Parts: sequence; structure tokens; C-alpha cells
Amino acid sequence: MSEKKMTSSRRHHLKSLILQIALNWLEQEKKDGVAAKEAYMAENCPAPDTSGDQAALMELCKKLHAAIDKIDEERYDIEAKVQKADKEIEDLKIKVVDLRGVKKPALKKVRMSADSMLQALLGSKHKVTMDLRSNLKQAIALRHKDLHTGLGLACLRGLMLQEG
Repeated sequence: MSEKKMTSSRRHHLKSLILQIALNWLEQEKKDGVAAKEAYMAENCPAPDTSGDQAALMELCKKLHAAIDKIDEERYDIEAKVQKADKEIEDLKIKVVDLRGVKKPALKKVRMSADSMLQALLGSKHKVTMDLRSNLKQAIALRHKDLHTGLGLACLRGLMLQEG
């Protein structure tokens, strides 16, 4: 089967239609939410009866204040529980990360000479060379020279002690 590609104008037209439909759905959801909220409030919170004398209205106000205080206490308790649960979740996430451990990335092989490493570490101002072979040869030569001169001095000391 051969598949034909959709033209850009057709794709743009279909995309705009989908966005319009989605916009209509969102508006309808908002309207449904407002209607549901109004229905709930009408069912659970009837309009207060404000007819009557002042004593009855004072009693109604006291009842409303008591109900508000009770609801505020419940809201505070629920918020405290939620905060405690959130803290426990964060602690558990940290424990999971600790148990999982930090993955070390695979190291890449880098071909770099000792001179270029030192230059990268110390900067371009420092002129340090790391010609290891020549340094090794110099160290061996110095050691060899020290051994010979050290033996020569030891022999001279030995002779001086014998004479003395």
C-alpha cells in the first residue's frame, strides 16, 4: 500500500479543528463544574432564614460561628496530615535514591600525553615537561653517580680510619 503524505495546509486545517473541539470541551467542563457546585451548595447549604427577632438571629450567628470554627479545625488537621505525608514521601524518595546508589558514568578513553595533562591542570603559563624517559635516564645516572661517589668517600674514610 502506498501512503500519501498529508499536505501542510490540510494538516494545519485538521489541527485547528481539533483545537476548536478541545476548546469547546473545556468550556463545557467549566460550565458543568459551575452547575455542579451550585447544585451541591443548594442541596447542602440552604439559605439561612433571616426572618425573626434579634435573639433568633444572634443564635443563628453563634451556630454559624461554631460551624466555621469546627470546619477550620478539621481543615487545619487535614493540612497537617497532608504535610506529614508529603514529608514522609520525600524521605522515602531520598531513601530510594540512596539505596539505588549513584550510577557512575562510563569513563571515556582519552588519548592525552602527560605534557598536555599538566598543561591542562596547571594552565598555559607553567612550562613543565614530563618527558618520562629522559627523566628516568637522568635519575638513573644521578643514582649511579651517587653510588660511585658514595663508595669512593666510604673507601677514603676507611683508609683514614686505618691510618689514624
